[in-house]
Amino acid sequence: MRRSMILAMTAVLAAGGGTVYLASSASAAAACAPAWSATAVYVKDNTASQNGHNYTAKWWTQNEAPATHSSQWDVWIDNGVCGGGTTPTTPPTTTPPTTTPPPTTPPPTTPPPTTPPPATGLPKRALIGYLHASFLNGSGYLRMADVPANWDIINLAFGEPTTPTSGDIRFSLCPVAECPTVETEAAFIAAIKAKRAAGKKVLLSIGGANGQVQLTTTAARDKFVSSVSAIIDKYGLDGVDVDFEGHSLSLNTGDTDFKNPTTPVIVNLISALRSLKARYGAGFVLTMAPETFFVQLGYQYYGSGPWGGQDPRAGAYLPVIHALRNDLTVLHVQDYNSGSIMGLDNQYHSMGGADFHIAMTDMLLAGFPVAGNTANVFPALREDQVAFGAPSSVSAGNGYVAPAAVQQAVGCLVRNTNCGSYTLRSGTNPNFRGLMTWSINWDRFYNWEFQNQNGAYLKSLS
Repeated sequence: MRRSMILAMTAVLAAGGGTVYLASSASAAAACAPAWSATAVYVKDNTASQNGHNYTAKWWTQNEAPATHSSQWDVWIDNGVCGGGTTPTTPPTTTPPTTTPPPTTPPPTTPPPTTPPPATGLPKRALIGYLHASFLNGSGYLRMADVPANWDIINLAFGEPTTPTSGDIRFSLCPVAECPTVETEAAFIAAIKAKRAAGKKVLLSIGGANGQVQLTTTAARDKFVSSVSAIIDKYGLDGVDVDFEGHSLSLNTGDTDFKNPTTPVIVNLISALRSLKARYGAGFVLTMAPETFFVQLGYQYYGSGPWGGQDPRAGAYLPVIHALRNDLTVLHVQDYNSGSIMGLDNQYHSMGGADFHIAMTDMLLAGFPVAGNTANVFPALREDQVAFGAPSSVSAGNGYVAPAAVQQAVGCLVRNTNCGSYTLRSGTNPNFRGLMTWSINWDRFYNWEFQNQNGAYLKSLS
């Protein structure tokens, strides 16, 4: 999730590893390559210029400015000062890299688990949204009491750490100087209580784009549990939403089995969330909002790979999801701000229509081999544990699609009809849980298009 009006896209695959790149010197500045574009997709060896320097991409990238992403470990190589015209270059391609061959064995068609879903207090179809409670952006502030009744889970954005590795999570209402219409804390707490009395779930969303959380030590883990518990108790919340982004989760070299993780930030997060569940019992609501990079990309790449060199964040949510699958209420992956991702049909799928939502969600409902290893399959989640995330408006994030496409995707996943060219591996999913959106505030800004159209359609399905 992002605080700005137009959200920045995450990086996808790293193939350069630890090589040190040095720009060559020259007696005269080279001609400048075409200017870098935030919307263009660049792959390895594509060139671009920014601020009078030429840069070369080390791997697939989009919306990562060369001037700020050209350190030793970043995506761009700084080739030095340029000037005197434009160097001809091949335009960036939108075809994703295929540095690792796709699995040669057909994807599994594992049926969904038959374990009956637990009693969560949620409706069969849930509409889930994020409320900008702690900050203001172009969408405007919205009081808790004014959130419409259509929203079944309201995620408070955001709880953030005092430092990335402290584990000390803090949450407070948007300051009056920033949000003049903010309610008092007492009114906020009273509104939460009223929402819960009406059957709604209100959660603390932890992380976001600015809230990097790295539980590198057991001390940080324990502080995470105590500080999050204090916020839950103070505001009377139902649970937490894990929205770790950026560099919060990554896998250490050699940590290659998602079923048995060894990386401290992964192990400590699993332990912390289990402790919270044990503290609050069966009624504790746990949701997660990872980006596709951290989940579905794991079909091709997992961590730094068996030989190193890949981005260690690839698939890094998988061990957390797997370890907590018996405690997880809803997983709603962010199907936005994403690069192209390979689906179970071994084809790349891109944002912009129903197809992306269908292919990405089918992976969670059918299960998939991790890093192409058919002996190491991420098992399917229960239907009631799966939703997908979509921007509520064009201002909320890259990947917005009109309501008709969102509804086509939901209908396909539930009924296995009108799926376009994609064939569901998971078959029908009558207990598919629902839709998440970033954000409720942006939806209000655009006259409630998401809740009025997508939400209404979702709830109309039998």
